[in-house]
Amino acid sequence: MSSLYLDETLDLAALAPGTELRLTGDEARHAVTVARVRPGERISIGDGRGVVVRGQVVATESRELTLLADEVLVEERPEVSITLVQALAKGDRDELAVQAATELGVDTVVPWAAARSVSRWEGPKAEKGRARWASIVREAVKQSIRSWLPEVAPVATTAQLPARLEGVRMLLLDPTATTPLSELRPDGRDLALVVGPEGGISPEELAKLTSAGAEPVRLGASVLRTSTAGPAAIAVLNAALGRW
Repeated sequence: MSSLYLDETLDLAALAPGTELRLTGDEARHAVTVARVRPGERISIGDGRGVVVRGQVVATESRELTLLADEVLVEERPEVSITLVQALAKGDRDELAVQAATELGVDTVVPWAAARSVSRWEGPKAEKGRARWASIVREAVKQSIRSWLPEVAPVATTAQLPARLEGVRMLLLDPTATTPLSELRPDGRDLALVVGPEGGISPEELAKLTSAGAEPVRLGASVLRTSTAGPAAIAVLNAALGRW
């Protein structure tokens, strides 16, 4: 399988097989000097907006490569999108969740400053943290060769979540819930999975979110870490939505 390189500035939708495509800048530099891509190898180039071009490399320079396209693949956005609302967590547990969720097909990621989050994004740290997650998402898209690059939204508080997710069906992952996620029946609305931090979602947050329309659901009898709960739930939803 060929490697995927991303350049969001490219307009690939109008590209036809048999034409040449130039990749420049840092992405080309990484391909040529780090990954050591050489003429004759097959790679893929995506724009992060649903188009992936595949073909053979015909020329390379230090910060540029030229691809002869033989396939132009266009993927429409899914009819029902999946948003991961991931609580900030200590260490790299939240980053592991975001990485795996991206590989599994999440469409949007919302960092959540939950009441029990040990990690805090405040002031300049808020944008730095969002940018860090966006970089993780981008690399996960390339690794999994996805055509769409998920958005990483600014960090949200519990009070901000209902407005951020207006019109979206909120699914609150709660190990004490009585409804299994596997019994969920999609109703056409976009979906948002709300995943708490290591200490779980506080009773006050549960009350606020459920009063705003969130549905508490559980994955199974065991209690999963914050790093695995979201990705596991996305896998269940992929099956329910017919993505898998």
